[in-house]
Parts: sequence; structure tokens; C-alpha cells
Amino acid sequence: MASKSWLIFMLIIINWRESTHGNAFTVDPPEKIIIFDPGHLGHLNITWSLPASLMNMKECAKLYQLEYFNTYKDTWTAVRTTRRTFSAQFDLMKDIRVRVYTLLSGPCTNGIMIKSTNYTELVQKPPSMGVVNTAVQDFVCVYHNMKYMVCNWGKHAKMPANSQLNLYFWHRELEHAKECSKYIISSGIRSGCNFTGMSLPDFTDINLCLNGSSPKGPLKPKYISLQIQNHVKPESTETLHLQASPDAQLKLTWDLPVGRIPRHCLEWQVEHNKEGPGGKIALKLISTGQMSLNLPYVQDKDRNCFRVRSKLHKYCADKGFWSEWSRLACYPEKQKVLHEEEWDMITVSVSVAFAIIAILVLLLFLCVAMLPV
Repeated sequence: MASKSWLIFMLIIINWRESTHGNAFTVDPPEKIIIFDPGHLGHLNITWSLPASLMNMKECAKLYQLEYFNTYKDTWTAVRTTRRTFSAQFDLMKDIRVRVYTLLSGPCTNGIMIKSTNYTELVQKPPSMGVVNTAVQDFVCVYHNMKYMVCNWGKHAKMPANSQLNLYFWHRELEHAKECSKYIISSGIRSGCNFTGMSLPDFTDINLCLNGSSPKGPLKPKYISLQIQNHVKPESTETLHLQASPDAQLKLTWDLPVGRIPRHCLEWQVEHNKEGPGGKIALKLISTGQMSLNLPYVQDKDRNCFRVRSKLHKYCADKGFWSEWSRLACYPEKQKVLHEEEWDMITVSVSVAFAIIAILVLLLFLCVAMLPV
């Protein structure tokens, strides 16, 4: 028992000596940070220099902790790397904030990882460019049924007349940024871009920049970064099947929308419109992961109508758009009844027809009467 206690005591002493020795060793942060913009609409290259105090230190491994403020998520992101370069995505219309620490481990630190107390920081302000209050509004991109993407935007109220808008985009598969080749024109102004026929990668940042010119000077640019799988809008459901079962149940089923969206990625919303006695209507929205629904039904008392729409759920996309509603399916089906206005029109038409016939008959009699005997 005494020997075991002695061993534990010696381990504590050794660990204390190593930590004391390690803590006495300080590490300098990198000396210089440089941010380079290769023209990828916000995807910037960051480089930094090795501290001069570690220039000749070969026996220890050098590691760097880079922290940058993610302006799209409003949070700090931290990465560790052995390299002195890193690429990250930024909104070029906001402050770019980057800081780097040095970490050292190996024989020179008794195997303990030591991080520099201080860091080297760079804060880069956005350029003052563009006429104030001229950036476009309501910029929305929709990936229709995972086939093609369409982006639309609205004109700012203070945008000068005769302004010319330009949309550029870039992703990792492109060497340089490209301009939209199919603009959507509304009231003589570019109001959108149709990417039909253009292959865009999913699960990859696609950077977009919307800028332009005007007689008063350049327009305020707008930068967007998105991944297309988070902007999918499915096709509407074409066919609903609705029938009543003998056990007083209404069974609603529907077909999968046409397209290549996997069935397991879709969630559904069913709108149930029930018309009861006296014309009272109750509306209810039902969410489901299945492509069928069973509901109780009171025969000869209620008329039930349904329509369905779909959306990619959170396990396949961070967000997305609801499809358009399907056509209504009702039980029992309402027989076609002519509206009062339609009856009025028919009555008028019949009356006019009878009047014309009466006039023709009268004219015929007059003509016969005038003939010589």
C-alpha cells in the first residue's frame, strides 16, 4: 500500500515539473496576416507569417489556430491547421475580422501543447463603393424541383432611372466568376436570372454578386452565398385519390411529385376544408411524413375537401420552399349547379329568341296580306 502511494506521489511530482517547465515557455503569435481577394466574390485567401522567434526551431511541431467572424451566421469559426494559409467565405460588404494564434508542441515544451497568449488580428473594412440606398431588395433564389435555379430581385425605390444591373456568380468548379447569360426582364429592367441549362453543384457554396451602373454612379453591390440544395421548391402534386371506406373513414392518398427529389426527403402539409350543416366551414392544416391520411367521416352531413403541398425536410436541407398546392379533391363531389346569374342569362337569351321569332312571324303575315288577290 505504501509503495502504491509513493508511486502516485512521484507521478504527481513529475507532472508538476513538466507543467511548470512548459508554462515557463512562451510562444509568440504570427507576425503578419494578409488577405487576398482572387475575385471569387467573397471567397478570400488568408496567409500569415511564422514568428521570428520560431524561425530556427526545428525540433517542435508548429500549429496555428485561425479564428474568423462568419458574417453569414454571426458567429466566430475556429480551425486548426499546420499550414500558413486558409480560404474562407466572407460578405464583402461587412467587416472582415481574422485572428491567428501559434501553438507549439514537442521536445522543446516537454510534449505539452502551448498556445500563444496573444494573437495577431486583422480587421478589414468594406470599401466605400456605390451610391447610397441603391442596392437591390428582396433577392430570392429558388431551385425548382432540383432542375434549374431562378433568382429574382426587386428594384430599390431610390435606384436612379436607366440603371443597368449585372449578376455574377462563382463556385469551386469555376476558375473565374461568370455573368448571368439569361436575364429576366421586367418593365425594361433586369429583375432576375434564369440558370436553366446550367449545371450548378450542390453542397457547395455558390457566390453571387449583384452590382450595376447608373447615371449617378455605380450601384451599391449585394453579395449572397448559398447552397442550392437549401433552396429547393418541389413540383406540385398532380393527383389526389380520395374515397370513403365502409368503416366511416375517409382515405386520402397522393402521388409523388414528378422529378428527382427522393421520397424520403419530402414532408407534407394537407389542408382539410370541412363544410358542415348550415354551410359552416372549418379549416385545418395537417403535417405528415406519409403520403396518405385517414380521417373519420360522418356520411350525409359533411363535405370534405383536401389539397396537398410538399417541402424538403430538415434532414435533407437546412431550409426550402413549399410547393404550390395541388388541386382540390372533395367527397362527396358537388354536382354542378347553375348559379342564379347563369339562369338569368339563359332566361334573357330565351326571351330574346322568342321576340325575334314573333317579329319574323308578324312580318311574314304582313307580307302575305299585301300580296294582290
